[in-house]
Amino acid sequence: MKKFMWVVFIAFMVIFSGCGTDTEDEPTDNGGQAGRDADGPANSYEEIMERGVLTVGTEGTYPPFTFHNEQDELTGYDVEVIREVADRMGLEVEFQETQWDAMFAGLNSERFDLIANQVGIREDRLENYDFSIPYTISSPVIVVPEDNTDINSFEDLEGKQSAQSLTSNYGDIAEEYGAELVSVEGLAQAIELIRQGRVEVTVNDRLAVLDFMQAQPEAGMKIAARTESSSENAFAFRKGNEELVEAVNKQLEAMKEDGTLAEISEKWFGEDVSQ
Repeated sequence: MKKFMWVVFIAFMVIFSGCGTDTEDEPTDNGGQAGRDADGPANSYEEIMERGVLTVGTEGTYPPFTFHNEQDELTGYDVEVIREVADRMGLEVEFQETQWDAMFAGLNSERFDLIANQVGIREDRLENYDFSIPYTISSPVIVVPEDNTDINSFEDLEGKQSAQSLTSNYGDIAEEYGAELVSVEGLAQAIELIRQGRVEVTVNDRLAVLDFMQAQPEAGMKIAARTESSSENAFAFRKGNEELVEAVNKQLEAMKEDGTLAEISEKWFGEDVSQ
């Protein structure tokens, strides 16, 4: 009887132990890190090249960088740049359209290999992500009527009326140089006040201004001055994909050297925004 009980007990323990989960196979809440081996991230350069597809996270609702045209085709400056990079690498591009608020979560969870969505290179992001070399460089600029000859530098803002969104950093810049701020809701309204002669200038982002001037050349505006400080935007990658970053950088450098990047820039902004 005792022998029979021991057999039952041992059989029970074997069955029970088989129902447990090995901790090495458990999913983790670390941005898709589980299941990777010693060779590195799941979306490594070798695996991307093998499958022949580069998966890219982008909004698709952020003109002129990434948006749908009248034919409902995904297009834009960022879209064209990454397509050219991928083509030179011998890869197809698969876009995963994602809201900005969920963009980095999608990158962490390996929904895509990189983000192409005017991601600014910032210190806090550099702690968690790698970046390509910049393909877009922007800075604050002063906008005035085409016939204005009085304002040629930020120092010339002293005593001038500047149309600004009061929640924007650009309003702070204008105020720092002595301008009197007139509140507006955005760039379009600021330009309209300048055209009406109600204000003399506005300070805004170079890319936004170039996009506006490209879309509405009849507005009769020009950029009178640009600060030396600038912001740099680049493709964002998960940490641990150094080989992929290097491959993308190689193509971006080649596009700068042969003028392709400048050509794409001029198509969308009327001038080269990559430098």
